[in-house]
Amino acid sequence: MKAFRLETFDSPPALEDIEAPTPGPGEVALRIHACGLNFADMLMAKGTYQDTPAPPFTLGMEVCGTVTALGCGVESPPVGARVAVFGGQGGLAQVGVFPAALCRPVPKEMPDTVAAGFQVAYGTSHLALTRRARLQPGETLLVLGASGGVGLTAVEIGAALGARVIAVARGAEKLEVARAAGAHDLIDSAEGDLKARLKALGGVDVVYDPVGGDAFTAALSACNREARIVVIGFASGTVPKPPANVLLVKNIDVLGFYWGGYLKFAPEVLTDSLAELMDWYAQGRLSPHVSHTLPLVRADEGLALLAERRATGKVVITP
Repeated sequence: MKAFRLETFDSPPALEDIEAPTPGPGEVALRIHACGLNFADMLMAKGTYQDTPAPPFTLGMEVCGTVTALGCGVESPPVGARVAVFGGQGGLAQVGVFPAALCRPVPKEMPDTVAAGFQVAYGTSHLALTRRARLQPGETLLVLGASGGVGLTAVEIGAALGARVIAVARGAEKLEVARAAGAHDLIDSAEGDLKARLKALGGVDVVYDPVGGDAFTAALSACNREARIVVIGFASGTVPKPPANVLLVKNIDVLGFYWGGYLKFAPEVLTDSLAELMDWYAQGRLSPHVSHTLPLVRADEGLALLAERRATGKVVITP
């Protein structure tokens, strides 16, 4: 089969011919229909992601596919079931093996390309805003990187939770995507003083930050008292160091959030969250945005779209 593999951290990932894997105990084999790309895939290729496996390995963290074989001791999901799974690796291939316990049924009305990129982006924003930030109706939510994979879902979920959403992104086209997702106020990150523009809008109560760097600093300066900043990632490449005196004086919380971490200590949190989100989708409350769908032979182009910030919403690869 074909697989997009990383052999060493000294060379870029590439498409290879390898033997198709077979499921071990507790695993299922999937014929992979689609794989959602994430910023973490780029970090894995460099060996800088917190959960990077030892090479060689196949990239691709989340997939949608059809079960083709069951490992020892597995009774469900059955062969022929269409499921979505976050496996952490192995998704950029024609066939993959994943833990059966992590497979989730996909609603009939949800396309493969949507299901493949649904879990990480929507799951991250849902738990970050509800469990960690405790976002309340009527509060002002600031979303940095608002047109990206996780940022756009934060806009959509924040609006669904009754917040006033301020979206920050670069350029009119990306801001229009954020507006369509439910943003009430739009700020072009390439224009003007972000801190001043946020203060002119009355400050913010919750900050959703997958960017870090200068954007974090500006957002902190515009925080209202008892604001909460949820740290999602550092797409800017710079990890901010918030001054503790500012946090103290304004009673501000800075909260870390790593969606995949719950798999290790509280997987039921992810299961319950995703079940609710699937219900929201079935009810028509969510409209996932996939800006690019590419075949497996162009997986490197998909990663480049993320690296160069040319994508909006999700980039999906279809093996």
